[in-house]
Amino acid sequence: MVGSRKPVSFAVAARPERQPHVLLVEDDLEISRMLQGVLSEAGFAVFAATGAAAMDSVLGLAQIDLVVLDLMLPGEDGLSICRRLRAASAIPIIMVTARGDAVDRIIGLEIGADDYLPKPFDSRELVARIRALLRRAQGGNGGGRMHPLRFAGWRIDPASRQLHDPDGVQVAMTSVEFDLLAALCRHSGQTLSRDQLIELTHSGLASPVQRSIDVHVSRIRQKIEPDPDSPRYIKTVRLGGYMFAERVEQA
Repeated sequence: MVGSRKPVSFAVAARPERQPHVLLVEDDLEISRMLQGVLSEAGFAVFAATGAAAMDSVLGLAQIDLVVLDLMLPGEDGLSICRRLRAASAIPIIMVTARGDAVDRIIGLEIGADDYLPKPFDSRELVARIRALLRRAQGGNGGGRMHPLRFAGWRIDPASRQLHDPDGVQVAMTSVEFDLLAALCRHSGQTLSRDQLIELTHSGLASPVQRSIDVHVSRIRQKIEPDPDSPRYIKTVRLGGYMFAERVEQA
């Protein structure tokens, strides 16, 4: 669990391939040191920052693949940082919070976090979630073998993980948003429960974040629906889940 004082080794074995670069933004130095050790031993190259200014410096110098972001930070808090990062990039973000109020976590997802973990958490779960998010961001769910799909002039390409609107303009999406939309499109006309969507997009890892499906669907609607308040493409099925109602064809 986070907060353990068990010593860990910071040594990282040499690897021929590039290690995924993870930026840990955490102001509690004891927790930060512990997580740096855990993530290093799991095969990640870890960069650490105690706040927004240090984070910005790291992002300006290194190619970061994923950010683990604490919610409660001195100065600019995690929510503000998350909003700022998401406005500039689709980099995967896992938000970590010690607050017990689920509202804070939902707000984090609404402004663009891909996932969250409440403290205290098992460090092995953090490693598993990081790996799952990186696989999705890199198309590791088999998407590269799928044909592009079209609906109402939109084009979604699982190989390049890009979404283009009817005018051909690319629409920025987080990895979770992309996978949810792709799953709904692949099963157009079918009602998918939240559990099914979690299984299709999170490999079953995200069992405690079922409510986050609703938040991500809401974000997708804001990007693709002509009227997000009266959805045409992604329909809510009462007591069922969601259904993609538009006809989908291979591009």
